[in-house]
Parts: sequence; structure tokens; C-alpha cells
Amino acid sequence: MKKVCLSILIIGIFILSLGFLNRLLSPKYQDSLVEGHMIKEYYGEEMNHEVIFLGDCEVYANFSPLVMYEEEGITSFVRGTSQQLIWQSLGILKETLKYETPRIVVFNVNALRYDKPVSEAYNRLTLDNMKWSREKLEIIKDSMLEEESLLDYILPILRYHSRFSKLTKEDFKYLFSEKNITFNGFLINKNIKPVSSLPTKKTLPNYNFSDNVLEYLNKITSLCEENNIKLILIKAPSLYPYWYQEYDNQIKKYAYQNNLDYYNFQGLATEIGIDYQTDTYDGGLHLNLYGATKLSKYFAHILKEKYNLTDYRVNEEINSLYQAKIIEYNKAIEE
Repeated sequence: MKKVCLSILIIGIFILSLGFLNRLLSPKYQDSLVEGHMIKEYYGEEMNHEVIFLGDCEVYANFSPLVMYEEEGITSFVRGTSQQLIWQSLGILKETLKYETPRIVVFNVNALRYDKPVSEAYNRLTLDNMKWSREKLEIIKDSMLEEESLLDYILPILRYHSRFSKLTKEDFKYLFSEKNITFNGFLINKNIKPVSSLPTKKTLPNYNFSDNVLEYLNKITSLCEENNIKLILIKAPSLYPYWYQEYDNQIKKYAYQNNLDYYNFQGLATEIGIDYQTDTYDGGLHLNLYGATKLSKYFAHILKEKYNLTDYRVNEEINSLYQAKIIEYNKAIEE
């Protein structure tokens, strides 16, 4: 009996030690590489949302759910991550449906450029803090580069053991606690970097989206149809990387064939009021806080008027939760 108890104790200590080391050596995504924490923040939500955004940095940098709520009472969350590839968006949508069924899913089509995994670093920013599920496993298998290993995702210590000699104050500060980085998935950036010049527009050998990415887009479309969700396709405003007219024509055709709405905000920059001398933080790739506020108000009006979404500002319980978020949001802007 004593041997059994001792064995159990040893196993318990081993498991606790392994968990501790996994936590210690894994990146914390709190003061640096903050984009790696965004996927996790959805799990702490106390309410459902009528609108869910999917996509890459063009959604989490450009759309502020709290501005949309203040403007039209729309409840929304941005489930965007850095370089989110379309099969990752599909997996995140499947996971979202385990928690809630939104009325609208907004998908940013920029990801259709990429039909292969880009890098392990981007994979990690999406996957490290995603809860374990069948959907996460599917995303890992679809996203791994040849040199990556599934076991490295299951046991992060195998991937991050070399960080032992590179630990920083951040690793210890957030060992047992963490903070939210975004506001309903929106990452505030108040920096201003005007557009000064843009790279030369290249001629591409092929402008057609691959069968692979279109297959995943079909899966997203079908999944939304099955759950009575309105899928809206968008292209966020940016001056670079170039969104070729050939790309746009394909999306328009796809939207028409599948009875979807498509909004290309690039051509609406003047109407929205975007000024690329003041409303971008990186010379025209993404909007800053000021540009995102303009775009969020503009899109909120479209969503409210065309899709008859609920104005939750009259709901005492939900409004109370949002007002608390807005107070923190305004504090972060003032800092």
C-alpha cells in the first residue's frame, strides 16, 4: 500500500512539475508578442454576440466592437489573429459555434492570398493559447510546416526548452496571472505613421485563388448556412499589400453565386473619412485607433440598417457589462 501511495505521489509531483515548466518556458504574450494572447480572451466573455469577426490583422486592427456598441448597440467580438489562414478561420468558427451562434459572421478575404502555411511563428500566435479541442487539433495538422511536430504543440516544453536561459521579467511577472490585451478582440494602436511611399505594384504570374482556399471558403459558407448565420465578406481598407482588381472580381463573383454580401472598404476610404496621413500606424497597411474608430462607426451603421440587429443598449444587464468595458477602453486610450 505504501508503495502504491509513493508511486501516486511521484507521478503527481512529475505532472505538477511538467505543468509548471510548460507554463514557465512558454511565451506569456503579455508585454511582448501580445498578438499571441488574443485568441484566449474570447473564452472569458460573459455574453453572446450577434456579430463575430474572423480573419487576420486586418480585422483586429481595424474594427472596434466597443465603438460599434456605443454607436448602434451591436454586440460583437473579433476572433482575429496574426496571419490567420482560412483553414484556421474555419476551425475558429467551428469552435465558436460550441459557445454561441451569432447572427452574422464577418470574414476578411485577405487570407485568400495564402494557400499554404506561412511560418511556425504565425502558427504559434494563433494556436498556443487556443483551448484544446478537436478543432485545434485539425488546425495544427493543417498548419504545420514540414519541420514542425505535433508533439511540440501538445507539450510546449519540447519546443520552448531552449528559452530556459532566455527568460525575462515578463516570464516571471505573468507566471500565475495575466491581463487582457484587447477589447473584445480589438488591439488599440495610437501610433501615427503617415503614408510616404509604397512599393512598386508587381505583376503576378497568376491572380487566381487556389482550389484549396476556395474549398475552405465553401466550408465556411456551408457551415454558416447550416446554422442560419449570415456570412458577410469584407476587404478591410489598406494601401499595401496590394489587393488586385483580379482578386476583387473573383470575390464579387463568389459572393453573387452564393448570395453573400461583400464590402470592399478600400474604395470607400474617402466616404468613411479615412485619411492615410493620420489614420494609419504603419504607413498604410493597417488603420490606427483613429482610423479604426471611423471604420467601425461606418460599418456599424450598415449592420444595423441592413441586417436589423438588436440595439442592446436598452438591455440593462448587457448594457451594464458593456459600459464597464467602455470605461476600461477609454482609460487605455488616455494612457
